[in-house]
Amino acid sequence: MQPIPPVTRALIIANVALFLAQAFADNVLLELFALWPLGPGFAPWQIVTYSFLHGSLFHLFFNMLALYMFGSDIERVCGPRRYLNYYLTSVLTAAFAQLVVSALAGSPPYPTVGASGGVFGLLLAFALYFPRRIIMLLIPPIPMPAWLFVILYGMIELYLGVTGTQQGVAHFAHLGGMLGGYLTIQYWRGRWPFSRPHW
Repeated sequence: MQPIPPVTRALIIANVALFLAQAFADNVLLELFALWPLGPGFAPWQIVTYSFLHGSLFHLFFNMLALYMFGSDIERVCGPRRYLNYYLTSVLTAAFAQLVVSALAGSPPYPTVGASGGVFGLLLAFALYFPRRIIMLLIPPIPMPAWLFVILYGMIELYLGVTGTQQGVAHFAHLGGMLGGYLTIQYWRGRWPFSRPHW
């Protein structure tokens, strides 16, 4: 079993540490560092800090499991610095997508937390770099290639986001993370909508 690469390990430790801090800080961390809609509660740093907070142990566990499973291989492919840039870009585009959707929806302000935007960017990268790698779903336990898994997952997220059938989940933020990841890889490769590689 290979050791967890340094940036992936640091991200997991930071997320777990801040989740533990949330338990002792009441709502202070949520008020300051969660992503709030544009308005009185919003602060610029929240477009990054929200990704280190989580709403429950279940939420944290599955995000960190995915970060370990998919992020480790992507970090080995990209190297630590490029990998961190990629992850943070996915976090940022997820935040922007959430801010746009919340502004258009006009719903009461509520905070967004979780590393899911970055994780969905990693899922997209995993499908592009390892398209034929088999992923075993947990429920139901069905094996499928990474490229198919990510396409189906993205379609489900889009459906749930448009229909609003799963309240309390930032589906468009997840899609925003995927989009940011895709554009970053296209930029590195010099493919549409960019003109030359930047690897």
